[in-house]
Amino acid sequence: MEFTRSKALQALPPYLFIEIDKKKKAALAAGVDLVDLGVGDPDKPTPKSLIKALQKASENPAYHQYPFGSGMASYRQAVADWFKKRFGVRLDAATEVVATIGSKEAIGHFPIAFVDPGDVVLCPDPGYPVYAAGARFVGGIPYFMPLLEKNRFLPDFKAIPASVLKKAKVMWLNYPNNPTAATCDLAFFKRAVDFCKKHKIILAHDMAYSEVYEAGQKPPSVLQVPGAKDVAIEFHSLSKTFNMTGWRVGFAVGHPQLVAGLASAKGNLDSGVVSAIQAMGTAALKAPDSLAKSVRSVYKARRAILVGGLKKAGFSVFPSQAAFYVWVKVPRGRTSASFCSLLLDKAGIVATPGNGFGAAGEGYFRLTLTAPEARLRLAVKRLAALRG
Repeated sequence: MEFTRSKALQALPPYLFIEIDKKKKAALAAGVDLVDLGVGDPDKPTPKSLIKALQKASENPAYHQYPFGSGMASYRQAVADWFKKRFGVRLDAATEVVATIGSKEAIGHFPIAFVDPGDVVLCPDPGYPVYAAGARFVGGIPYFMPLLEKNRFLPDFKAIPASVLKKAKVMWLNYPNNPTAATCDLAFFKRAVDFCKKHKIILAHDMAYSEVYEAGQKPPSVLQVPGAKDVAIEFHSLSKTFNMTGWRVGFAVGHPQLVAGLASAKGNLDSGVVSAIQAMGTAALKAPDSLAKSVRSVYKARRAILVGGLKKAGFSVFPSQAAFYVWVKVPRGRTSASFCSLLLDKAGIVATPGNGFGAAGEGYFRLTLTAPEARLRLAVKRLAALRG
């Protein structure tokens, strides 16, 4: 018996990182010594202090049952306290915070709560594929806002047609940005908040990379804009900050109705974040900043190696001091896909083609900093040899 996938699933392009993983496994099976700079998954282990917090919590029988609801009160309060310390923004832990299974699932579930068939969802291009996928699953229509280098990869709100704005329900933003590593300032966020208020659009900001930055470059939260909570919800993850991608814990904060809507959608589809992992997350949020600072120092050193080597080899690299990605122009005469295939076949380097994040990503490729310094030096050496 054969089974046909839903039209919604058939309409989606193959998930980019799964396709990359297939090619990577084929190369590894052939004995290729790959330098994997494709998927942004931290290679360092979770800090021992957080593992100990998890181990202790896992022994508590109270945490052995379903973790229903918006999250443990202790975790949500830790989120509110951390947010006040980091951004100077007060949150009501009871109504403006919801625990999430990382940020990916929350981003994917959010349209279920607020997007109806035919509603338009404004998505950055290039951008994280889940923004558009989540919209399509509920019958929403993605409208892609081009992020251009001449605009420092910020969307031009004035370029969005009036006919699109009439149907727009949600606008996704993401700074520090994946894949470009671009950042923005509060002035940009104020324009975004004013724009969304004017057109009655929900502003959904993905801030998974909030704590991956170099000294003096702290990225702002959209909620720092006065009145932003009237229209915005912001998604955070502990994955990158504390090398916790495998544990799946994050949070969303903002307008109480937006937070409650997300919690309701999640409540119908999952049973919440594992309680012991919430306890682990609480320990992370209460930890001294030295914990996150040590992670930032690793990426600073790696960024210097990779960016310096790329520039020396003649590549054009977008300057950035945040996130753990490097956004690079492909050499003339090549497409994003053809050059990434060349990197894999001839240099043993796994990279992500820019067009995999959207049409506006054509002409670029993305490398991650989630590999040891020795491997990054090897990648630089191979890139230089490839360039001749």
